[in-house]
Amino acid sequence: MIATTTERVLRRNNVTVSGNPAGRVLVFAHGYGCSQAAWNLVAPQFEQDYRVVLFDHVGAGDSDLSAYDRGKYDSLHGYADDILEILAALQVSDVVFIGHSVSAMMGVLAANRDPSRFGSLILVGPSPRYVNDDAYHGGFEPAAITGLLDALDANYLGWSASTAPMMMGNADRPELGDRLTRSFCSTDPDIARHFAHVTFLSDNRADLSRVVVPTLVLQSTDDAIAPLEVGQYVHRMIPDSSLQVLRTTGHIPNLSGPDELAEAIRAHLE
Repeated sequence: MIATTTERVLRRNNVTVSGNPAGRVLVFAHGYGCSQAAWNLVAPQFEQDYRVVLFDHVGAGDSDLSAYDRGKYDSLHGYADDILEILAALQVSDVVFIGHSVSAMMGVLAANRDPSRFGSLILVGPSPRYVNDDAYHGGFEPAAITGLLDALDANYLGWSASTAPMMMGNADRPELGDRLTRSFCSTDPDIARHFAHVTFLSDNRADLSRVVVPTLVLQSTDDAIAPLEVGQYVHRMIPDSSLQVLRTTGHIPNLSGPDELAEAIRAHLE
């Protein structure tokens, strides 16, 4: 049997739908090195009242690896295209898109392309540019990003073992860093290397001012990847957005502080 376009899209991104069929749609998008499993402590808290959509970016989790096209995914626009195709396949609108880390900018790009699909954006630890540039502080000097990517290219597994705990933070809870390391190591190394270059070299600052849907920026404390100054910049550049700083620390609050993150999301929804 020949699969329909809708079936191909949903299979490509391993889309899963759960929760209340009559509820408003919440779409959770994972960050670099993760899969939809990164939301396992957050998303189920919304299933009683909302229709919950999870997916894997192509190249991550149980997505269709054969669909990975280096040309398409050479920028975040390729991932934004996938998000819009998923929403079209599900025939949904007024969606609340909850994007973590690099997925936050994918959501911005998708919402700018077709705002009619989106009711709200919730950006968790977003960064429009990781590299410092003149008056802009992204968190990393150019030489640091170059070194990070060189180390990744030379030894992805070794890089994962050292970088994942740094991204996670919460040194007093090493099991969290171990979990993220395992997630990194389950990703195809060639795809992970390419995705890292796209992620850490992207510059989406100009896209922020074009956002026209209500936006909440959620910023962790002591985030080594997207520091508070970056969250403040995103809030300042997106018209009529709001900013909330979470008590939880590190770049992965969906793992380090899932209940607080869920509480902040629910407060925004209500």
